[in-house]
Amino acid sequence: MGVFDPRAYWEERLERAKGLEGVGYVGLGHAFNTWMYRVRRHVFKRVVRSHVSFSREASVLDVGSGTGVYLRLWKELGALRISGCDITETAVARLGEELPDVDLFRMDISEGHTKLNGTYDAVSCMDVLFHVVEEDRFDRAIANLARALKPNGLLFISGNFPHRKTRSEEHFIIRGIERYETAIAAAGLQVLDRRPMFHLLNRPMDSDSRGLHRWWAFVERVCRASYKLGGLLGAAVYPLELLLVRSRKEGVSTEIMVCVRVHP
Repeated sequence: MGVFDPRAYWEERLERAKGLEGVGYVGLGHAFNTWMYRVRRHVFKRVVRSHVSFSREASVLDVGSGTGVYLRLWKELGALRISGCDITETAVARLGEELPDVDLFRMDISEGHTKLNGTYDAVSCMDVLFHVVEEDRFDRAIANLARALKPNGLLFISGNFPHRKTRSEEHFIIRGIERYETAIAAAGLQVLDRRPMFHLLNRPMDSDSRGLHRWWAFVERVCRASYKLGGLLGAAVYPLELLLVRSRKEGVSTEIMVCVRVHP
């Protein structure tokens, strides 16, 4: 087996499928992924609003912008100076046409860029770091995210942060919470907050509940039998999902973590 090439993987995936089919949960269809992203948007906006108050001069960077979901959310939240980057030329070109007022550039966060020079008040890196499969590049990615921030700047990242289980395939690796905390501290960051992003509408990676795993097996069967039925299932569960993720402090699936740059 050859060495995994993330840029080639994502260039091919985004060329093959536009929109949420290119960046979402593979195999569950556009309709179900649409409801997953509605949950992501809701939780991201709620968490960011609890930590950030924008001034006119504030600048933000979104890393791994893909289809531009979080670039648009930063706009909705009131950020005026927005930059975005992606590992692929495909995403940068598409977003350049769709969002001409956003400063866009190509970057592999595990390699770095001259623009990561401490000029951003906030940085988002959502569902990206588990695709950095090499450990030294993972540490470099966290360090680069920290380097992009001003002192006391905020970093928003999402992923599965399990306490016990880990999982890996060619194009992703689910690292435990302790691994993240070690890399975050080494980069001069401090964790401020961690909140659930999903409970029912994503795989329960950090739960031993048979009920939750049976539920997710049912979701996958429905979506793979009919993408339309998957969308209807997502729509039915969506209101309950928002209540569950708001009421829980500890997640069973994807979470959003907030860090602050405390050391230069």
